[in-house]
Amino acid sequence: MVLMLSPEILEYYQRGGEQERLTAGAGRLEFLRTWDVLTRTLPPAPARILDVGGATGIYARPLAEAGHSVRVIDPVPEHVTTSGALDGVTAAVGDARDLPEADGSADAVLLLGPLYHLGDRADRLTAWREAARVVRPGGVVVAAVISRYASMLDGILKGFFADPAYVSMVDRTLTDGVHSHRGQVPRWFTSAYFHHPDEPAAEAAEAGLTAARTVAVEGPAWLTGPRLLEFLDDDHLRGVMLDHLRRVEAEPSLLGASSHLLTVAHRPAV
Repeated sequence: MVLMLSPEILEYYQRGGEQERLTAGAGRLEFLRTWDVLTRTLPPAPARILDVGGATGIYARPLAEAGHSVRVIDPVPEHVTTSGALDGVTAAVGDARDLPEADGSADAVLLLGPLYHLGDRADRLTAWREAARVVRPGGVVVAAVISRYASMLDGILKGFFADPAYVSMVDRTLTDGVHSHRGQVPRWFTSAYFHHPDEPAAEAAEAGLTAARTVAVEGPAWLTGPRLLEFLDDDHLRGVMLDHLRRVEAEPSLLGASSHLLTVAHRPAV
């Protein structure tokens, strides 16, 4: 088994922030848009879905409720305990680069957490190849990454640029995608790799997957601050927003403005 998370990243997730991040406040937009893409991408139930980096089961729960058989693989023991207690979900500690699963054993593989914590491209390709190995021929792999420009835009939105340490961190991220606190105690998101919008589909293709396409998750809507909450809290406005974000999700000129991106790819059928 390869080494999983660094102590810094493990400590970040052991704080428990994943329990509520996607169910409260602006994080709801990320969940709603990701769920929208999944419902249009995954095979019909019942399917066996491997949720790699599935954390506390935020997507595993509704997938199981929809009739799928879901197995979560996550490097954080606390996440595994929580997700494994959900009805219809099994869970195990594991690493995206060395999945404890048989070849072709899943109808779909989700990589909604691992790729942005693998700073080396070789490690990301290994994770992609492991997903390609365990998904059945013709099956789908859906992977999430953080946009190269997310920390810059977040710093403008939330006023973080008043801190010189944040400025330095963003300067490095814009240069090579490395989001690093350089030995400091993390005050923002933990160390990670932020992808240029062109990168994830290229990684998927190099790993042997085909028909890779990348879509924006939040698009530019996450930058609207308090107004976003008004839309999320209103049934009509929320529906209008989600409809329009779906219509422009693949627009190349908007990909970099999204905080998160999803790449959908397939294992060749033959």
